[in-house]
Amino acid sequence: MTEVRKPRRRGSAALGVAAVVAAAGAVLAFRHLDPIVAAFVVILGITLLVCVFLARNWDQHSTYEERENARARRRAEKWERGAAARERDRVRWEAHRARQAEKAGGNSVDG
Repeated sequence: MTEVRKPRRRGSAALGVAAVVAAAGAVLAFRHLDPIVAAFVVILGITLLVCVFLARNWDQHSTYEERENARARRRAEKWERGAAARERDRVRWEAHRARQAEKAGGNSVDG
């Protein structure tokens, strides 16, 4: 079974501090810079914060091999659950084939 990792709180706190600093920087940028340059700086800062937020748990996902192993395990369990049904179907198919063979053998004799 794969290990479930708990989210880290330190990253969220650091992201909150970064958002507060960015807001303060935006206020200062609009106060001391040309509005167009300030808007550019603020948009870049917000974009950077969004990228950091979206990448905060980038390394916490499962690997391809872990996902494939889990899928293979589920498929094997499903296959085992259906073993009895497959056996019943095989027996019914063999009985059907025997009846068909008997019919084919009985029809060839004209009497």
